[in-house]
Amino acid sequence: MQVKHSKYIIIGAGLSGLVTANVLLSKGVNDFVILEARDKVGGRIKTINGVDLGATWFQEQHVHIQKLLEDVRVNKFYQYAKGKSILVHNSMLPAHYFESNSNEPSANRIVGGSIALIDKLSEPILNKICLNVKVTDIIENKKGLLLKTDGKMFSAEKVVVTVPPKLAVELNFIPKLPNNLIDVMKQTHTWMSNAIKVGLVFKTAFWRDKKLSGTLMSQVSPVTELYDHCSNDEKKCVLMGFVNEELRHVAANIRKEYILNYLEKHLGEEIKDHINYYEKDWSKDRFTSSSNLEPLYVFPQYGNDAYAKSYMDGRLLFSGTETSPVYGGYLEGAIYSGKRTANTVMKV
Repeated sequence: MQVKHSKYIIIGAGLSGLVTANVLLSKGVNDFVILEARDKVGGRIKTINGVDLGATWFQEQHVHIQKLLEDVRVNKFYQYAKGKSILVHNSMLPAHYFESNSNEPSANRIVGGSIALIDKLSEPILNKICLNVKVTDIIENKKGLLLKTDGKMFSAEKVVVTVPPKLAVELNFIPKLPNNLIDVMKQTHTWMSNAIKVGLVFKTAFWRDKKLSGTLMSQVSPVTELYDHCSNDEKKCVLMGFVNEELRHVAANIRKEYILNYLEKHLGEEIKDHINYYEKDWSKDRFTSSSNLEPLYVFPQYGNDAYAKSYMDGRLLFSGTETSPVYGGYLEGAIYSGKRTANTVMKV
């Protein structure tokens, strides 16, 4: 079987992998390829008709994503928060209404959806991205690393693995990775893997007419979080949020009925007039979630020191938001790790 050689191989065309590739390109490095198991780029960023069903928000303190957006000329805007928000403490008690300080926005969104950033990062390297290529083995030899996939063979001097550690540890590494690293990878929670996101599209943002922010919070209901998700130009009127994990094993049509009935109760019968209904259960995404999914009750710890090291004689590095010591589990962490790994891989 013919082996395709590159100086660098990046496994995964999510945000971290694309950032690493763009940093290499900016430093005059062209000899690299990205191998992506999915049939599209973006990883855990997924935007459908203006609805972000994957990574969505970032905060003011997230400086790396703001600099990146400036560099690729993609704009940001504030998360809508005007009007009354709804908090449900107990399904047997009346909902509590409150107003946030709209002059102090808690989050930002990307104009055009999060996929707009992915599209910009992909543009200069489209010819270097190989889709539908799933790596199964990474083998060290005298010349570098040999990568077996489900149809082709690749080799490289150095490899950057950006897939979630819980999935990366399932690859066949020869020689075997150090036991302490294997333990860390198995214990690193995969960001987004527990999330079920829902999006509803409407002709008008009827909740705004009712002086509601579109924000709804509850831990005891079919929808645990809901937010106004209208586009910056307000041409797309959307509500988007997170579904209670307890509904994961309920049939899709019944889950949808629970969600709509609950939202109708708190936002009004206009919920019935949605144009489109979207759902994404990331636990069922085989390139995101592993078989040993566990309930998540607190924000996990990311950025273990083991991920800052190189392996296989300095030829193998790990990247991705779970590996980042800076805002791991956020878009910011993915970008930071992508930058850090690009600079490291050229020095090791």
